[in-house]
Amino acid sequence: MPRLALYALAVCVLAVVAAVVSFVQGNWLGIVWVLLAGLSSNMGWYYLRRARFERAAVTAATAPAAEAPRGVTG
Repeated sequence: MPRLALYALAVCVLAVVAAVVSFVQGNWLGIVWVLLAGLSSNMGWYYLRRARFERAAVTAATAPAAEAPRGVTG
């Protein structure tokens, strides 16, 4: 798992915990924590998908190319 995705996941978990604590204490500032959790969650998904696509591109580039079908000559 990419390092940036792990950091984003950690921020997401901490933001959710902070939001829960804030709402339990009756503080409406927890809405900011919920927004931060959503943003960091999206960032985590982005970095995971980007790493997966980069890995697939490297695999495709290093794999031997299949023989292309030949056209009909005539």
